[in-house]
Amino acid sequence: MAGIRVLPEILSNKIAAGEVVERPASVVKELVENALDARSSRVDIAVENGGKSLIQVSDNGEGMGRDDAMLSIERYATGKIFTDDDLFSIQTLGFRGEALPSIASVSRFRLETRDEASETGTVLFMEGGRLKKVSEAGLPKGTRVSVRNLFYNTPARKKFLKTPQTEMGRVADTVAVISMARPQVRLTLSHNGRAVKNWPPVRDPADRIIDVLGADLSGRLIRAESETPGDMSVSGWISTPDSARSAGTRIFMYINGRPARDPVMRKALLKGYEGRLMKGRFPVSVLFLTLPFDQVDVNVHPAKQEVKFADPRAVYETVAGAVSLALKGLDAPFARRRPPLPPLPKPLRGGAPSPAGVFETLSDYAGRTPSVSPGRPSPARRPSSPESRAAPRPQAEIKFREKPVTTPEETKREKPESRPPKKEEQAPLWEKKRFSDMRIIGRLKNAYILCESPEGLAIIDPHAAHERVIFEKLKKSMAENRPDVQNLLIPETIETGYREAGLLKEMIPDLAAMGFEVEPFGGNTFAVKSVPAMAVNRDIKRLIADMIEKMAEIGFAPGVEKALDECMAVIACHSAVRSGRRLPMEEMKNLLKEMDECDHPSHCPHGRPSWIQWPVKTIEKSFKRIL
Repeated sequence: MAGIRVLPEILSNKIAAGEVVERPASVVKELVENALDARSSRVDIAVENGGKSLIQVSDNGEGMGRDDAMLSIERYATGKIFTDDDLFSIQTLGFRGEALPSIASVSRFRLETRDEASETGTVLFMEGGRLKKVSEAGLPKGTRVSVRNLFYNTPARKKFLKTPQTEMGRVADTVAVISMARPQVRLTLSHNGRAVKNWPPVRDPADRIIDVLGADLSGRLIRAESETPGDMSVSGWISTPDSARSAGTRIFMYINGRPARDPVMRKALLKGYEGRLMKGRFPVSVLFLTLPFDQVDVNVHPAKQEVKFADPRAVYETVAGAVSLALKGLDAPFARRRPPLPPLPKPLRGGAPSPAGVFETLSDYAGRTPSVSPGRPSPARRPSSPESRAAPRPQAEIKFREKPVTTPEETKREKPESRPPKKEEQAPLWEKKRFSDMRIIGRLKNAYILCESPEGLAIIDPHAAHERVIFEKLKKSMAENRPDVQNLLIPETIETGYREAGLLKEMIPDLAAMGFEVEPFGGNTFAVKSVPAMAVNRDIKRLIADMIEKMAEIGFAPGVEKALDECMAVIACHSAVRSGRRLPMEEMKNLLKEMDECDHPSHCPHGRPSWIQWPVKTIEKSFKRIL
């Protein structure tokens, strides 16, 4: 065994870089947070080749003199904490002394800075963690940091970076998340010399939130706020349950203005939605938690992305209570309402008049502007009519396609006994093996179809069954390259984020094979000109958004079968008959016939069972008719 020795400073800096600098987005996060801590009112981020070639962050903040600039590149040097009390009461975004030296150790690093008191600025150049040059130059007040050739001297780490487009998407996401907590700061982002996004300073924080999340959500967000006697408060916006997404990528949490991933707050958010969301659905939310600095420890994660609370139960109850209270107005229109909330002047989705003062939407919030909580958007972004609030389209009557019943000879040839049944499939219903042979005897709560089979009582979930039918139709039409398409009289426009826009561009050919005609419409906006016929009269924007989020979650490569199956499963879920809708007898019979044509009729594409069966013997045992 080799003897113990002290690591060289260059090597220890590289190890520290592994904790702090994971990819270009990590560098951007550290540098932007330093710029904001320097009281900058403007931060410009320029990136080349997804951050692999260049990351440059410029600000107009306080800057540094020569001595401070020299100290800033030393490990454990910081101007933000000085005592034990400071360490356990962090009030800034960045505080770790190893950020700049760690970044410099794995790049070609240049620092240009000048403070108010200095007549000239200081320029430092480092390569691989070694200081190469120090000079003076005429500079404006502020700081500019240039990071070139990231990981050039650590090829093992460089090979784990993704494509420039993917890395740039992560950078754009990082800046967007930071921007929602600093609406008073102008942030600009460019890639390869082209402007990607410009967030101007806004008086109302909600304007910045709408700019980041997209105008489609402006009429679907509810104000949430709550305070406790212990100086803990929650404020922000949460989406209505019908605007929930298939992935939790639109849940944003801020603790004292710092973006964080906290399981306590996340669980509390979902607890507030308990009973209002389907399994696998997640709300859109931007929540700001404010509490005394000594009640939260942000020094538990190298990248400061996780925190530890002194009283997690109080945080949980405060967040869950704020969310639940905000959603109460949707459930009980005649219940006592919070007095500060004004009535909605416009009708709710579906044309029904809204109960006065039940909740605030983002377009109608008119009041407070707390330091970290959002307010209302500018009048220019107000929807001009109820229809422009991106309300779900009215459901259309589902017409099932009639098919001739197979002959006994065909049934005999197609008997499942000719091939072994798959493990995940349920056993055959009965000897005839056809759903259409069952006798429909009624509905249960307008949600389930009750059928009499030779074996007993069969219960069918029409939504899950119809999902399976649509899913297999889509797969068949895609395999045969003849999707059933419906052109839209007025194309739907969809606004996405930078990362989502790149993903949607890659998905266009495969979406076309499923019946979607999607075209870029400038910037991060797309126009949908046609949809699969079975998705007509559905909320197209929400459907496309769910597909993008699902692809971002599992990873998308054009033509990959799993990714396309996930897309088709989302389409089937949106297009299937909704639970609780009254179905005429003829539609129920046609649904059973179409289940007969499916290869796997026993489960929906997400794996939920589409039918269950109670044998007569089980029922008789329950009534003690047999032992």
